[in-house]
Amino acid sequence: MKALELFDLSGQRALVTGGGRGIGRFIARGLAEAGASVAVASRKRDACDAVAKELRDAGHEAIALEADLAKPESIDAMVNASVEGLGGLDILVNNAATLWAAPTLDYPLESWDRVFDVNVRGLFYATQCVARHMKEHGGGSIINISSISAHRGDTEESQPVVAYNASKGAVESLTIDLAVKLAPHSIRVNAIAPGPFHTDMLRHISDDPAKLAAYNAERPLGRSGDEDDIKGAAVFLASAASAYVTGQTLVVDGGTMTVGA
Repeated sequence: MKALELFDLSGQRALVTGGGRGIGRFIARGLAEAGASVAVASRKRDACDAVAKELRDAGHEAIALEADLAKPESIDAMVNASVEGLGGLDILVNNAATLWAAPTLDYPLESWDRVFDVNVRGLFYATQCVARHMKEHGGGSIINISSISAHRGDTEESQPVVAYNASKGAVESLTIDLAVKLAPHSIRVNAIAPGPFHTDMLRHISDDPAKLAAYNAERPLGRSGDEDDIKGAAVFLASAASAYVTGQTLVVDGGTMTVGA
């Protein structure tokens, strides 16, 4: 197979959770542009409808689904609708996540549970449901979206989101274990750990040019991530280009981790 053919996703079917905005939206576009049919799912159906329409207008096959990853019955419906709507699933991108900000010593247990229900339990259950399908149809690729916050601590002022950070550590541990357990079924499991990207989560900085310039100066590449930076990583891990890669976390952070926390 020639080099560029390794990245071709023509005929592949992908489900992207949390695909209505931010990094999930970028990834849905990237997979579609590489040739995949895409199901875009999140709690906000309107956002998913907009992304799916955008993809269809560009000549790609796409459907929109509403799903709450905290509810197993909603995950069941999402997976069933994806399989029915696309004719199967070869790629799963577990991007949906939630966070709750509060001082660590006052962090509510109910908020901790909500974060883990979506970010870890929901991710696992979606993987379990899709992997059962993949097992019966020759395998596939599962990509979990983690964060560089899984690899470092941070100050209370900067990131008062202890449950989110812990949940992303759990995602990476789960990625390694599932890669081993699902390998006999020809299912690869990898993760992407993004650093700062131009999404809503960075808006409190990106809306202020001076703050953004100072923030970007802390990164070796001198900027925050953009759409193309995450699309390439996702297409690589979804495609035959990474056929011999499993159980890995690809850090996409402009070098942020190389200069410490």
